[in-house]
Amino acid sequence: IRKSFVPAVNVSEKDDTFLLEMSIPGFKKEDISIEVDKDLLTISSYVETSNEEATEQFTRKEFSKQSFRRAFNLPETVNQDKIDATYENGILTIALPKKDEALPQPKRLISLK
Repeated sequence: IRKSFVPAVNVSEKDDTFLLEMSIPGFKKEDISIEVDKDLLTISSYVETSNEEATEQFTRKEFSKQSFRRAFNLPETVNQDKIDATYENGILTIALPKKDEALPQPKRLISLK
């Protein structure tokens, strides 16, 4: 049995970072691949499991495959060198920090000359 699905994703924006949260329960963190190539962030996984039980009367073999792949175009404002990811309780969270020049600037007073 092969099961391929498209995980649900939430994207939010904070002052200094974009957050991408993906619901992928049942996966181990070592089965998840996160790659950045140019401005493309790709998250994927392929897991194959097999279980065999043999007795004198019968042999039973069960197997399954799970996979997914999602790709996202990163905006130019993302600092790709500082991308960070965590996986906890079935939720993959990727922090995409903004470059310094893309951060909100504090209010400043301009004096008249």
